Amino acid sequence: MKITSTKESSTLADLLTKKGVSRRDFLKFCSAMTATLALPVNYFERVVKAVEQTKKPVLVWLEFQDCAGNTESLLRASTPSISEVVLDVLSVDYHETIMSAAGRQAEEALAMATAEPGSYLVVVEGSIPTKDRGVYCTIGGRTALDIAQEICGNAMATITCGTCSAYGGIPAAAPNPTGAIGVAEAVPGITVINLPGCPMNVTNLTATVVHFLTFGQLPLTDNFGRPLFAYGSRIHDDCERRAHFDAGQFVEAWGDEAHRAGWCLYKMGCKGPATSHNCPVTRWNDQTNWPIGAGHGCVGCSEPNFWDTMTPIYRRLPNVPGLSVEWTADQVGMVVAGAVAGGFALHGLGSFIRNRVEPIERTEVEVGEE
Repeated sequence: MKITSTKESSTLADLLTKKGVSRRDFLKFCSAMTATLALPVNYFERVVKAVEQTKKPVLVWLEFQDCAGNTESLLRASTPSISEVVLDVLSVDYHETIMSAAGRQAEEALAMATAEPGSYLVVVEGSIPTKDRGVYCTIGGRTALDIAQEICGNAMATITCGTCSAYGGIPAAAPNPTGAIGVAEAVPGITVINLPGCPMNVTNLTATVVHFLTFGQLPLTDNFGRPLFAYGSRIHDDCERRAHFDAGQFVEAWGDEAHRAGWCLYKMGCKGPATSHNCPVTRWNDQTNWPIGAGHGCVGCSEPNFWDTMTPIYRRLPNVPGLSVEWTADQVGMVVAGAVAGGFALHGLGSFIRNRVEPIERTEVEVGEE
């Protein structure tokens, strides 16, 4: 990847024109982003104007204790494609997996992109080990903790991609041998928004950046620092199998007639009633499918400490007394969420909540604002 200056003068409209991107495709992209952000229809023109006229924001992508799953999600994006993200929407000046530079050239690219504090965005993938002074993840002789404190500490904003960078993820599961933690805990006080999931859906990342370009601020978040547009409702609420849940129609064994008919996977360990994410809406592979649609239950991967509290994967959530057709999905979901919250406390989530960084205060945009 060419090392570029952070002083990019061209607007996105200029760059899109030079790239030969058709007006129709551009408007389709803006329409999709408006829908993903759950904005009123009258905000469409505002999104178009912002994406057209804004200069490309500089973005650096840091990889720490991870499996590169979020990078794989990025590389397989087609709406927009990785080339459109890198060349048209963002100025990705540093990404270890996709950049051609290596060694000192890579370090120079990072230094150049982050030379001006507050002028760049950071995406972090992977947890940050802290045990034994962070030696379990080092890049160029520096620990992930050291790099995160410097780069994220001086960034305009930090976006965590995946559950590992958001909350520690699987590396932080008991007994957490490397002392893995999420970015907000490793670098307290920074502006950060979390996009958990294993991996995150690149549509949510793109929408977060578009929101930033449109309104000059990150989206409103929940208590775990997740944008409400993507994590504001439970998977259970939007699941295509919810009607079967309400009717008491459950899969009892993998491959049985109920499974083939698309009945509810709650008894097979689906964690949808206790998981907040827009997976049923955004989906994967050009929005063609998602895990539950393919016949596998939700594993709760967008929730803090999911590996400790949501496993075994194929064990059903805590039994809900009185579960029957008379119980609505909302009633069951509330009870299940309460039971899982109790499990969180047993696994130390109480300490996590006490120590987490408070969500960033946002000013909600009034509908109809010009």
